[in-house]
Amino acid sequence: MIFSNSLTGFWASTGAARRASRPKAAYAPSDLDTAAQVCREACSILLQEDTPDARIRDAVWAKVPKATLQTAVATITQVTQSAAASDEQHAVAAVYPILRPVMTWWRQHLVWEATPAGKAALERWDFVRRHWGEPRSRWQTATTTGLPVAWRAVNGDEKGRIHPAAYTVWAVYSAWEALRRHDLYHPGSPRFGDPRAQLLQGPAWDAAKPHVLRILSWSAEPAEALAPLEQALDIAYRQTAGHWDANPAVRLESGVLRPRVVLTPLDRFEESATLRALRQQVNDRLPQPTLPELLLEVQQWTGFAEAFTHVSEGGDRIQDLALSVCAVLLTQACNIGLNPVVNPNVPALARDRLTWVAQNYVRADTLAAANATLVDYHGQLPLAQQWGSGEVASGDGMRFVVPVRTLHAGSNPKYFGMGRGVTHFNFVSDQFSGFHALVVPGTLRDSLVVLEGLLEQTSGLHPHEIMTDTAGYSDLIFGLFGLLGYQFSPRLADLGDARFWRIATDADYGVLNDLARARIRSDLIQRHWEDMLRVAGSLKWGTVNATALIQTLQRGGRPTVLGRAIGELGRIYKTRYLLAYLDDEGYRRRILTQLNRGEARHGLARAVFYGKRGELHQAYREGQEDQLSAVGLVVNAMVLWNTRYMGVTVDALREESVAIDETDLSRLSPLGHDHITMLGQYSFHVPESVAQGRLRPLTRPIRR
Repeated sequence: MIFSNSLTGFWASTGAARRASRPKAAYAPSDLDTAAQVCREACSILLQEDTPDARIRDAVWAKVPKATLQTAVATITQVTQSAAASDEQHAVAAVYPILRPVMTWWRQHLVWEATPAGKAALERWDFVRRHWGEPRSRWQTATTTGLPVAWRAVNGDEKGRIHPAAYTVWAVYSAWEALRRHDLYHPGSPRFGDPRAQLLQGPAWDAAKPHVLRILSWSAEPAEALAPLEQALDIAYRQTAGHWDANPAVRLESGVLRPRVVLTPLDRFEESATLRALRQQVNDRLPQPTLPELLLEVQQWTGFAEAFTHVSEGGDRIQDLALSVCAVLLTQACNIGLNPVVNPNVPALARDRLTWVAQNYVRADTLAAANATLVDYHGQLPLAQQWGSGEVASGDGMRFVVPVRTLHAGSNPKYFGMGRGVTHFNFVSDQFSGFHALVVPGTLRDSLVVLEGLLEQTSGLHPHEIMTDTAGYSDLIFGLFGLLGYQFSPRLADLGDARFWRIATDADYGVLNDLARARIRSDLIQRHWEDMLRVAGSLKWGTVNATALIQTLQRGGRPTVLGRAIGELGRIYKTRYLLAYLDDEGYRRRILTQLNRGEARHGLARAVFYGKRGELHQAYREGQEDQLSAVGLVVNAMVLWNTRYMGVTVDALREESVAIDETDLSRLSPLGHDHITMLGQYSFHVPESVAQGRLRPLTRPIRR
């Protein structure tokens, strides 16, 4: 790591010198202004759509003589090229004196390796290492491939001979840029290591490749793999263009560089009278348990406490462990500490017993296993299946202020005021159950963690479509989702600046032709197809962490060549998604509905996590994850309990010959909690009939 840090520190130290040495403009601003105005007048005529193409030149020459326009273009060219060259000349003058003292050490120790995209930068750096201190005549064999125009005047004299000082600065600059893109790397460095090191490779990749191709339904030949994507994109364009005139929600407005899409927001979905009546009838009949009773009842149905094993994984299970586990879960979920649940007269609720259980039984793996038990049980309930199949999910973050001193929290005034906090990123299925969650410091961009949560979840649900807010939106994420066979469906706050991409350059998409100007670089995808398949296989096999991989592929906003190739593939999937989003109101409403379910579930979690003003007081990441996972587990227990009793209530209403619309059933929600007592001194006792396995009687509705 000392190698990469040395170059990082050097480049940071030279920044002030480069800025201070930058010269003032050696030209009169009025010259450039005059030339720009001439070009503006010419371009204004070019942009007039009522001027026939055949007469466009005549119209331009009539307003701006040809010689005047040529002079203006020449002035702009001279000014910009001379300014760029002058900047590079002064960069050499500023940087080289700082560079000389460290070059002796660098040429011995800064030894890198390169990806295919970084070989040119590595070749330049190795040339400098070998020839540093040698006569100028030895430098004339240096490669100048990729030398920018602005550097050409600096690197050579009037006879075309290489200038060692300028070439050295350019080589160091190129190496630094390649290092930041991970095209150069130092094996073993945590920050500037090989971005492909954790991917399947060698014999392991050769053995896994046939399975990856079969599971993900990809062809090893890039042209064959891209053919169906090109066809699907073409069909999507033609379908959206064909429906355009009949779609009142969309229109095109003129923009500076390209047309802007304007999409009318969805109208509020009005609830029917029958839905309101059904919701009231169900709510009136639900039993009214306390939260401890609810947990014990759900434990009796599912046995989720069996997932809590001792950290040593040995020994017999202690008596009444489920009671102790439920008590510990409640104290963590409600953020209230042990005092409200301690009962010295009940051995399972004694303080020492609860402390011992919290330390030895409640941890990340047991919480995940118990949560999977609840999710799987809930997914089999008829009413849950009425809400969804479990193949659709959403991801969104809850923000928690962390007022204690900790390294595992980040600042964000919007959510945490002057303090710091963490984000609990939740994944919620279309059945309302939370099947996975991640804790990240601060408010890390959602797109960095959404794929990790999807790949690491262990429940019986297998969602293939994930919906997020706009913060989860990037070309790279679309590409990775597409490679892995998932559908990424973010809710877009503004479509106006979205770019639409095409593969077929000569296709006629009617009203969308001006919108679909950007071209997909199929050649870039094909060149890196093998590595893209390795990325997909490595993610599927779990050999690389998705969040770490995404950060590596696009570190600092400078994607690696592999990251750009995946992003190029993502543009195909993104454009198909955008076209469907514009064309189908039902699709947009389905995304909104699922995201609203996630937001409503967050509201329930906030109600549960009421202690200490809803602030998280865990200083270590493990403690934060365990406590917030306990919140998710308790919320899932409440969702399961509500769903089962709501199903019983619906059956009772049908027995009473109450007409129930299936559409109304699909719009009920198990996230209500007014009938559940969550405050007060907690008593872990259930009625005798419930202890014997029977359900509670429904509440008699109040006659109004």
